[in-house]
Amino acid sequence: MSKYTRQDIIRMVNEEDVEFIRLQFTDMFGAFKNVAVTKSQLEKALNNRCMFDASSIEGFVRFEESDMYLYPDLDTFAIFPWRPQQGKVARIICDIFCPDRTPFEGDSRYILKKAIHEAAQQGYQFDVGPECEFFLFHTDEEGGPTTITHERAGFFDLGPMDLGENARRDIVLALEDMGFEIESSHHEVAPAQHRIDFRYDEALITADNIMTFKLAVKTIAKRFGLFASFMPKPRYGVNGSGMHLNISVTKNGRNIFFDEADARGLSKEAYYFIGGLMKHMRGMTAVLNPLVNSYKRLVPGFEAPVYITWSERHRRSLIRIPVERGEATRIELRSPDPAANPYLALAVCILAGLDGIEHKIMPKEPVDASVFEMSGEEQRARAIEALPSNLNEAIDAFADDLLLQKVLGEHISYKYTEEKRAEWRDYCRQVTKWEIDNYLYKI
Repeated sequence: MSKYTRQDIIRMVNEEDVEFIRLQFTDMFGAFKNVAVTKSQLEKALNNRCMFDASSIEGFVRFEESDMYLYPDLDTFAIFPWRPQQGKVARIICDIFCPDRTPFEGDSRYILKKAIHEAAQQGYQFDVGPECEFFLFHTDEEGGPTTITHERAGFFDLGPMDLGENARRDIVLALEDMGFEIESSHHEVAPAQHRIDFRYDEALITADNIMTFKLAVKTIAKRFGLFASFMPKPRYGVNGSGMHLNISVTKNGRNIFFDEADARGLSKEAYYFIGGLMKHMRGMTAVLNPLVNSYKRLVPGFEAPVYITWSERHRRSLIRIPVERGEATRIELRSPDPAANPYLALAVCILAGLDGIEHKIMPKEPVDASVFEMSGEEQRARAIEALPSNLNEAIDAFADDLLLQKVLGEHISYKYTEEKRAEWRDYCRQVTKWEIDNYLYKI
């Protein structure tokens, strides 16, 4: 059931003195875009008559196919609390439609909606709770981003060691003003690294919330003279930022992952879902970890997963089963990073897990010890696979996984693969400071 009607939106815009409405959408690579309209154009927007030129949006369409419609999702209406309180600014997240009024296959939000619909046809509802980490860095004299921080705070530290405490507090308050239920916020392990957890919700709402969260974090940080970065690994020698996904599935109002008769309290569906994730994980990594830089985080020694394992006990496994059982039973996937497009990330997780349930794919035995401490012989004996070590390897794995290509559709699969291979080739041509420091004086 919808939360708002067209009349509700018009009434709120008038009562709250909203002058600008931002019609937001997400490109294929997870960047928020928008077209702003004034209050006078609101009814036109609500009638799905706002068009935009999609030819300049990366990964969308060619010049001769440029016109697209924005269809506002009325339930995503929210007023920006950080904008002026006279002549306020609101937003509505939109779906993208073609000129013939069919959904655009390159719209990542549409891809997630298709995955949710497929799950719903089998009676499943997916709830997801993200754990979003980010860094707060200083800006330079021109206001540009840096990776400089003067703080030395660590896990759970507080002010005055935590120099981002005030910014983080205002971010939380702004998010609550926009309807978020914030469960906790704290300093993370690395200096200048932070985490804010908001309540789980249905998959589409969660993906929308992740996009809104990133916008709010960056906007409020700027007011404090800071730059908020969701780059997975912006600094050498410290932990990178993850976006762990806590996934639960209900059917007929019951959490299907729980079974009190099982020694671990897990149902067959839970095991199959884990099996599906593990089967498709190497190809999924191209979506969950989409940057060259993502693979600088997925290395030993910094708490991020490196191997395709699952465990109840070992906190550094790729898939972890938190201790709560009953209706709180969930699966935590620890490899995604905040550079991922959340719509595509959740779509591949949903359908990979459903593939496991449909085909009854049992996962390998859990690994409750550190794989890093095992010999190569023991790893091979237990058939432990590693995640892709770089973006090119991940794209190769994606190209070999027909299910994942079906999930994303022909348009996005082709465009995404093409752009990411170009990104990898460009990276490989670069001469880095590390190479200069290590080779120039020797040769």
